[in-house]
Amino acid sequence: MGDGIGIQLAFFAFSALTVGSALLAATARKIVHSAFSLLATFFGVAGIYGVLGSDFMAVTQVVVYVGGILVLLVFGVLLTDRVPDEFQMKKPRNYVPAVIASGLTFVCLAWAITGTEWTRLPHMLKEVGEATPTTAAIGKSLLTDYLLPFEFASILLLVVLVGAARVARGGTR
Repeated sequence: MGDGIGIQLAFFAFSALTVGSALLAATARKIVHSAFSLLATFFGVAGIYGVLGSDFMAVTQVVVYVGGILVLLVFGVLLTDRVPDEFQMKKPRNYVPAVIASGLTFVCLAWAITGTEWTRLPHMLKEVGEATPTTAAIGKSLLTDYLLPFEFASILLLVVLVGAARVARGGTR
């Protein structure tokens, strides 16, 4: 089994993990099951980034989405009380918008699949070349050429976090 076959198998395995867990996240009855399915989806996307040679995006995916957003979502779900009955929405049984959106999505995907020149795809993949690590170059750029925007973004995030903590404690004055 050649190196290209292994990469393709890894890509298809991560793609199947991503699509399968995303479907489970969208259709799960319990929100905790949905959150953990979303965890698998995020890891699948990070794996796809890794297979495609984008090491910085893979690590960023794990740190930001898995480490930050998903943990916040799980704690928010597990630590909040149940919503009273008068605030719960009744689910309508009107499936017409979902059928229309699904039909439009199917038509767009069918158009994209039939309009693509699939015979050129292997030649295009050969032209891409060898994947090289990018994390060191991005880190060097952030701390030299883009230091001022990087520091501005960090100060802005700090101000937002302090403001969120202030609002959460009930103090708006």
